[in-house]
Amino acid sequence: MDLVAAALLGVVQGLTEFLPVSSSGHLILAREFFGWDAGRFGLAFDVACHVGTLLAVVAYFRGEILRLAVAAPGALAGRDGSWERLGRLIVIGTVPVVIVGLLFADAIETTLRSPAVVAVALAVGGVGLIAGELFGSKRRGDETIGYGEAFAIGVAQASALVPGISRSGATLTLAMLLGLRREAAARFVFLLSLPAVLAAAGKETLEFTKAGVEGLPVTMFLVGLVVSGVVGYVTVKYFIRYLAGHSLHGFAAYRLVLAAVTLAWLAVHGG
Repeated sequence: MDLVAAALLGVVQGLTEFLPVSSSGHLILAREFFGWDAGRFGLAFDVACHVGTLLAVVAYFRGEILRLAVAAPGALAGRDGSWERLGRLIVIGTVPVVIVGLLFADAIETTLRSPAVVAVALAVGGVGLIAGELFGSKRRGDETIGYGEAFAIGVAQASALVPGISRSGATLTLAMLLGLRREAAARFVFLLSLPAVLAAAGKETLEFTKAGVEGLPVTMFLVGLVVSGVVGYVTVKYFIRYLAGHSLHGFAAYRLVLAAVTLAWLAVHGG
């Protein structure tokens, strides 16, 4: 049964990591609604699933990542090429999540991983998506992003450390409000997510090493990782295509409905 639950949670992670609905929030709600053991399917399992979706992004954007790696020396030297500039934008956009993660990661992990917090964050993020669609011009390409804008999008990414906010939701919202087209914003924010997810996985790996891996359900973690990676690759591929011609109002409505359902569930169950 644990492996079935791990596979289902991997599907949830793979679908929701790139859609603007919050993967961490969905994992918390899935465990709560179905009564799965939070000790076995806790933060460590979340990170295993995040590694799976990290591999999905790397696989999908492998060409862009290779170009960024080749351009890295030029980026450090201050060259003005498009790939050098994109590399600097990603570095600048990563700074906020590093600062917030170092200062508040423990507090977030111990106090904010609850269904009630997820419900409120889902509602706030849903309203944000609606605002981005209504008030953003959505005419700019990602090549027009400035360094200050990259930092601001990075702040939005850092806010997604709160379960239920959604990394892609928060960053897409702000990017649209800054005038970027949906698909152009998605390309940038997915590349921007790579250092943050990699850092989270590295942090958890260090903690596993210190605590020792004996007794950890390795097979269960591998199932979650593989399933989330496969589902994540398919999701990011078709989500970017979807964004070229569709609004995010449907995702906003979904978030608001799920928030209401969660609050109702908590009221009935005394949460």
